[in-house]
Amino acid sequence: MLTARRRVVATAVVLTGSLLVASCGDSDSGSSDGKTLRLWHYEGPTSAMGIAWKEAIKEFEADHPGVKVKFEEKSFDQIQKTAPMVLNSSDAPDIMEYNKGNATAGLLSKQGLLTDLTAEAAKRGWDKKLSASVRTTSLYDTDGVMGSGKWYGVPNYAEYTLVYYNKDLFKKYGIAEPKTFDELTAAMDTFVGKGVTPLANGGAAYPAQQYLYQLALSKADRSWVDAYQLYKGRTDFHDAAWTYGAETFADWVKKGYFSKSSSGMNEEAAGVSFTQGKAPILFSGSWWYGRFKTDSTFDWGTFPWPDSQLSLGSGGNLWVVPKGSGNKDLAYDFIDITMSKKIQNLLGNSGGVPVAADASAITDPQAKTLIDNFNTLSQNDGLAFYPDWPVPGFYDVLVSETQKLITGSEKPDGYLDALQKAYDKDAPKQ
Repeated sequence: MLTARRRVVATAVVLTGSLLVASCGDSDSGSSDGKTLRLWHYEGPTSAMGIAWKEAIKEFEADHPGVKVKFEEKSFDQIQKTAPMVLNSSDAPDIMEYNKGNATAGLLSKQGLLTDLTAEAAKRGWDKKLSASVRTTSLYDTDGVMGSGKWYGVPNYAEYTLVYYNKDLFKKYGIAEPKTFDELTAAMDTFVGKGVTPLANGGAAYPAQQYLYQLALSKADRSWVDAYQLYKGRTDFHDAAWTYGAETFADWVKKGYFSKSSSGMNEEAAGVSFTQGKAPILFSGSWWYGRFKTDSTFDWGTFPWPDSQLSLGSGGNLWVVPKGSGNKDLAYDFIDITMSKKIQNLLGNSGGVPVAADASAITDPQAKTLIDNFNTLSQNDGLAFYPDWPVPGFYDVLVSETQKLITGSEKPDGYLDALQKAYDKDAPKQ
């Protein structure tokens, strides 16, 4: 969400019915020469996933003499914004990475643009390798709602959000690692008092909305998440949790925890402000971990968001096979390789969160901590997904409305009104 991660979490593009009908004729027109596997993904080359997928390509080509992988580098934005149109054309790749959730992979599955992987998941044992919480985003029902139905994607890594902090800056200002929420806010007050804006933020992309969602999650429970994400009950954006999230976020802006200029920054700018040592704290995803190990020149560490049983997280982005893929068997073989012990172990030791690694093969101490913390969160049913998932187009709404809280052009009550209106427009009626 993101860059993630990666990256950037961007808006799912919702096609009109007429466009879908007009382009249906091209949906099965991919190249089927059996000698080329067209692959799209958007993981940075120094990220854990980028490192692992590069090795997976080598493994695939070694196992398939005469077959070449044609990797086309795309940005997260490119894939998110053009996927529905591309997947209805002869330009569709054979396999690609795509964002998970109702508004993205769920929407494409509902539109008939993705291949049903249910039989392959059983045949190749993918269903056995993924835990129940990670598997949630693989399955979509006929309405495109995650958690049940058929397999339309395979997450080959996991992810969650955590607090990254610059140990050198904390030491410089005599601040201990926060263990509680009150200690976190006290630390931020100290930084502000020293003229340092404590939080790296990106209001023009996913970071800002994820801060606010995490604040709300700290006052929520599993039933609240299920109502919001899976429509198991009505979501009231003026309830105690959402109200706390919006009001606290707005208060943090006033206190100087976020810079006003962050309203125009994206996730890349937020990550760079941390790696350059400008911002002492960044709350974001595990997808940054490998890059920070490579790019940071100072001592840094992580800790879970304090005093919260829930945090943003899920299985990672999905390998999906477009309906029009001409080399589906090759695509399935590539997914298999990314799920192998060798690639999963590499992913883990490179700073990612693997879903099928050999625990004893993860030797990097920081990586073991990252993975152990994810396992604890997952085992405690603490993965709360991401705020933009429930309905198509909600990401854009969250970006624009959260930017208004940063600039002060909207109050929390109006912010929550806008979210309620956008959510109710497309969520199933309760």
